[in-house]
Amino acid sequence: MPVLDLTVNIQIPDAKALSLELSKVGAKILGKPESYISVLIKVNETLTFGGTHDPAFQLVITSLGNVNPSANEKYSKALSEFLKEKLGLPNDRGYMFVHLLRLQRIRMLNHHQFRAFIDPGNANLGYQGTTFATIFG
Repeated sequence: MPVLDLTVNIQIPDAKALSLELSKVGAKILGKPESYISVLIKVNETLTFGGTHDPAFQLVITSLGNVNPSANEKYSKALSEFLKEKLGLPNDRGYMFVHLLRLQRIRMLNHHQFRAFIDPGNANLGYQGTTFATIFG
């Protein structure tokens, strides 16, 4: 059940067509059937990166069972190439967050909402076609 959640601060002429392309590419890159892939694209959002509003992106990848440091390097490289080719977005103008989805029970206590700060870890954060685990050693 991979989910690819892309946010960009640019207008995309045909976001529906891009979502179908990203679905196909995502299935190939993640090694999952396309019938399991879900793609969400948010365009023309207010998004800053590096202190500017120059074209930028954030891509959140959530998947079951195939997220690990070695695979994340591959995902970051392939998906950053896709974003560069299709949207002209340089790989140094955004981050990719890779999440391994673990099936677990979530409880709400007294209908209160809980928020958490999440450290994705260097191996799960893509930048410039690689991950921070490789950048920082």
